[in-house]
Amino acid sequence: MMPMIDHLESERFSPMGDTPVLVLELDQAGAIELARHHRSRTRAIIIGIDRSSSCPAVDLSLFDLLLSTRPEADRPWVAVMTDRLDRRIAEVRKAIDRAPIAAATVCQVLRISGGLAFSDALNIESTAYSMLLSGAEFRSWLETRVSPDRAPDAATPVRMWRNGNLLNIALAAPLQRNAIDARMRDALFEALAAALDDPTQPLVRLTADGACFSTGGDLGEFGTAADLAEAHFIRMLRSNAVLLHELGARAETWVHGACIGSGIEIPAAAARLMATEGAFFQLPEIRMGLIPGAGGTVTIARRIGRHRTCYLALSAARLRATEALAWGLIDGIGQVP
Repeated sequence: MMPMIDHLESERFSPMGDTPVLVLELDQAGAIELARHHRSRTRAIIIGIDRSSSCPAVDLSLFDLLLSTRPEADRPWVAVMTDRLDRRIAEVRKAIDRAPIAAATVCQVLRISGGLAFSDALNIESTAYSMLLSGAEFRSWLETRVSPDRAPDAATPVRMWRNGNLLNIALAAPLQRNAIDARMRDALFEALAAALDDPTQPLVRLTADGACFSTGGDLGEFGTAADLAEAHFIRMLRSNAVLLHELGARAETWVHGACIGSGIEIPAAAARLMATEGAFFQLPEIRMGLIPGAGGTVTIARRIGRHRTCYLALSAARLRATEALAWGLIDGIGQVP
């Protein structure tokens, strides 16, 4: 019989206690019942491990992440080579231990938002993101980060041109690796809003200049918001992910090189997402004491599922284009038109 966990003891199995994560071996007796017990009574992150390569049928709602040694394991499993499994588990544990509140938050947000409307799910993410901006884990990252040398601002952070019924929009700050600062965010928002409101209903193709699509948010702006409540509403009112989603079948994005943080969260909102062969994808926010804040818990999760999104967030692993295609994160690999 499973021992009861009272309310005080449940704090142990939370980001505030000594056991923020449970790693359960699914081939051991009682693992599923233990997962069910903790899922209903604690705030622990729950990871299921399949060493037998069998990918057993389990209640997916009980787990935040599922790792299997089966090669090319189907969704929601993440395939890990047998000789690398324990190292991968240790890496995920280490990431959780460094930022347990951010890690638990991303799992909670992913659990909650799956059944919500797109904009409602983004609202949950943005609220949690603003909360974490005020937290000790993010402040610790701010205190220890090394500020990169900043390239001169691009004269025009976003370029637009039209060929017939096709509106081309390109991120145009290659010297900054298309880092998305407030200026670029606003320029992109205005371009997408104009396309959405255009009575001729043009097709929209989003690309980027330079060596990569985008390395994500401009690190120099992190932690500069004076009013975090106001920042939440600005994030929602100026969400490029929302506009790409609302464009529906009219929108496609072509990404290349590094697509990090918001550099994949935003383009993943488009109906069609294409990548070059050398593209790679990464969600590093947990290392900063944050969660994806440009829509990733929604746009990425609705492409690959919450369990694999959780893996990307907790591990900060780089996902190459071929694996991203197999997972369904991207819709194809080719050359940018």
